[in-house]
Amino acid sequence: MSNKKKKSTAKSGSGDDNASSFFLAPGNIRRFYHEVVVEFKKIVWPDRKVTFGLSGFVILLTVLLSVYLGAVDLILGKLVGLVLQ
Repeated sequence: MSNKKKKSTAKSGSGDDNASSFFLAPGNIRRFYHEVVVEFKKIVWPDRKVTFGLSGFVILLTVLLSVYLGAVDLILGKLVGLVLQ
């Protein structure tokens, strides 16, 4: 009974050796390209207002985090300097 299971798993693994299942076959490349084009057509891109709003938010958040991390670095640097003296 266990021999049958081993044979069936061996048969399912040997199907990957077919030339038709080779991922760089021209038919597979064409199909992949077609599927990519179809998926790109499904994308809903944001309008200009949303893009500028989100870009402004990212810039503001970057500046705030830079100031915060700079302040923490300055304070910790001063503390380490005091401890080492």
